[in-house]
Amino acid sequence: MNEKRKKLLMALLAAMITALLGIVVYYWYNNTYYVSTEDARVTGDLVKVSSRVSGKLIEFNLEEGDAVVKEQILGRVEPGSLSDKDVDASIIRAPIDGVVVKKWGNVGEYESAGQALAVIIDPARLYISANIEETRLGRIKPGQPVDISIDQFSGAQFSGHVKYTGQAANSAFSLLSTSTGGAFTKVVQKVPVRIEIDQGNYHLLPGTNAVIKIHVK
Repeated sequence: MNEKRKKLLMALLAAMITALLGIVVYYWYNNTYYVSTEDARVTGDLVKVSSRVSGKLIEFNLEEGDAVVKEQILGRVEPGSLSDKDVDASIIRAPIDGVVVKKWGNVGEYESAGQALAVIIDPARLYISANIEETRLGRIKPGQPVDISIDQFSGAQFSGHVKYTGQAANSAFSLLSTSTGGAFTKVVQKVPVRIEIDQGNYHLLPGTNAVIKIHVK
């Protein structure tokens, strides 16, 4: 009985060692050949719709989800004292081809020149913005292939490539003041990395979460 128990214990120990070695090899392989993060999102360049002149919004023909084309007339503000030759400045046009993802302006409101009335994004030019620790940036270069998983499409796999790394850490754009008193705690900073997505037949939504693995070897 003792011999059987000894063999069982040896078998369990061997299984534990094998499992531990497997975990070590798995993490070594992933850390050696990939830079990965879950701090990533689908995004795109947000382009605002605005009027070139201030005035009362008397027409605004769009809703969230509408597709528009560049220079399409979307609305107009009350021209007021504008001369006839400047009336065109009161017409609100679409700045790009795209889809309206957010609308703020409402008919009857007074809008200032340059104020954002809506935001348009080009769904054909979406990309992944991944925040990578500064200590791992040296391994990332433009053109490296990337494996992408997007929470919106569970189980689907996407591919892409590194376009470029940001020229400043996210903290550089923080509006919070930095205290000079008390103890200093060093925090690893994160830098945005832009990843172009290979086109596919998926309707991606800006702001949705993603997981990326950059092939660095």
